Amino acid sequence: MPAKQARQFAIREIIASSPVASQDELRVELRRRGFRVTQATLSRDLKDLGVGRVAGGDGSRYVFQTAAEVQILKPLVGAEVLSIGANESVIVIRTLPGCANTVGEFLDTLNNADIIGTIAGDNTLLVIPVSQRKTNQVVRYLRQRLFEGKQ
Repeated sequence: MPAKQARQFAIREIIASSPVASQDELRVELRRRGFRVTQATLSRDLKDLGVGRVAGGDGSRYVFQTAAEVQILKPLVGAEVLSIGANESVIVIRTLPGCANTVGEFLDTLNNADIIGTIAGDNTLLVIPVSQRKTNQVVRYLRQRLFEGKQ
């Protein structure tokens, strides 16, 4: 089994068998199993596997996201979004206080090839399109994914 495949199998096994609250916890468990990974590699693996972080009564933890879960989360996450604006190269999403990270994590789990990444503050999320030419297309995609008719 190739190293990446074996590592991702181990990640699935770890997340399915016990609550994992942070990437650091996951890296420690992977190291115990013989896998040494950087934070960047682990982030890519989590994205590839469709793993997202959810908050619960006992803190945050990683979970596998399915298409059905995304549809369930869409109205909840959309309710946290106040506005979406853009210039030629960057999209700015304004959220309720403390919600930018949740919205960013939701968008990251959608794995849109036209989005390079997101950067979240407290109530502001930057979405970076793959190119300037894609900015308007990504804005339309975000409005569709996060809310219809609101703005």
